[in-house]
Amino acid sequence: MSDMPRDDLPAVLALSPVDGRYRAATEPLRALLSEAGLIGARVRVEAAWLEHLAAAVPQLSGADFSEAVHERARSLARDPGTDCASAVKAIEARINHDVKAVEYYVRGELAAAGAGAATLELVHFGCTSEDINNVSYALLLRAAREQLRAALASLGTELTSLAHRAARHAMLARTHGQPASPTTLGKEVANFVARLRRAERRWAAVQILGKWNGAVGNFNAHRAALPAVDWRAVSGSFIESLGLTRNAYTTQIEPHDWIGEYCDALAGLNVVLLDLSRDFWGYISLGYLRQRAVAGEVGSSTMPHKVNPIDFENAEGNLGIANALLRHFAEKLPVSRWQRDLTDSTVLRNLGVALGHTLIAWRALGRGLGKVEADAARMRADLDGAWEVLGEAVQTVLRAAGVPEGYELLKAFTRGRSIDERSLGEFIETLPLPPQEKRRLRALHPADYIGWAAELADEI
Repeated sequence: MSDMPRDDLPAVLALSPVDGRYRAATEPLRALLSEAGLIGARVRVEAAWLEHLAAAVPQLSGADFSEAVHERARSLARDPGTDCASAVKAIEARINHDVKAVEYYVRGELAAAGAGAATLELVHFGCTSEDINNVSYALLLRAAREQLRAALASLGTELTSLAHRAARHAMLARTHGQPASPTTLGKEVANFVARLRRAERRWAAVQILGKWNGAVGNFNAHRAALPAVDWRAVSGSFIESLGLTRNAYTTQIEPHDWIGEYCDALAGLNVVLLDLSRDFWGYISLGYLRQRAVAGEVGSSTMPHKVNPIDFENAEGNLGIANALLRHFAEKLPVSRWQRDLTDSTVLRNLGVALGHTLIAWRALGRGLGKVEADAARMRADLDGAWEVLGEAVQTVLRAAGVPEGYELLKAFTRGRSIDERSLGEFIETLPLPPQEKRRLRALHPADYIGWAAELADEI
């Protein structure tokens, strides 16, 4: 059909770079979050509900519910195949309703397997379109989270390895962009590893909910048809059989609070990676991280010497796009007028765009991390020219020794001045400290003044 995605469409004609320039990067999500993925999930849910009905409510199963029909329903619930999307879209083109088209497709497949009229009437029994949709999106977003977490694990491994390799590479820290107490490159990378782990735990902990309770959430039609059946129990067991958590209190739609939480948590994770992208860009600019040149690549159209930090810049840009969408989803999707409006429908269809830009960014970061290594000599050179940062150590030793106004002494000596090893040593000799403390302070080099940074990096 003309409105189905075309696999033969040249990438340069794609309106969105997610399906154009970055098509290969987003391939793992395409089977899940494309329209074909959504149609496939809807077919699986319709078929799974029919099978559940047959087992849980035998008085509805129909005399002609044969093993052949069961087997076809089970096969549709497992994997409806690659052709189902086109078949469903052909039906939709005639009737102009996307979920009803899925119902008719499933009915047609079961009829071909020998199902009679009584059995076919059980397809979509008691359902509103949103029952099918919310559960389908729940299954797809769960699977997408698994895919993305695998990509994130690879990033985490790269970062942890770099933290360990650079654990003892002392570097000048910068607070407010100015020289500050030294740290190690490994410890600064370890900070990001710890933040990412915490952010991922928050995202992974978001419960994925599903609702299955009819037109306005009360089982009205179910109870009218068979009042003796405990439809709440039947619904709950169906949702749980799919590995989801039942939401018993809904309008016509599942309120999407969990999707809001999911998107917000993913955006929070992306913020950590955005911060990382900018910091690594800065460390490359300072020369603390060295980029490996890739044979054949061009860094500039006019300056042939350049090796630009394009992977970190690409990641930053795509994380920004992803988060603009994810934040919108988090704020918009839980809001629906009264018992239902349709504003969520078109918004939900863009979930794949946000997750696609997320994956593009993560893959760019992976490429960037694979090209960088610490330049210990460059970091040491900066430290050799920043003896003023030992002012913190000296004033803290004075405080510990009970010397009055130790901070003020160091402020007067160091603030706004160029300090070298000789001038700092001469100043230390004027201080009211025991000789052994003066010797200890004079022996201290900025590269040694790193606290437990190396140990913290080692332990991550």
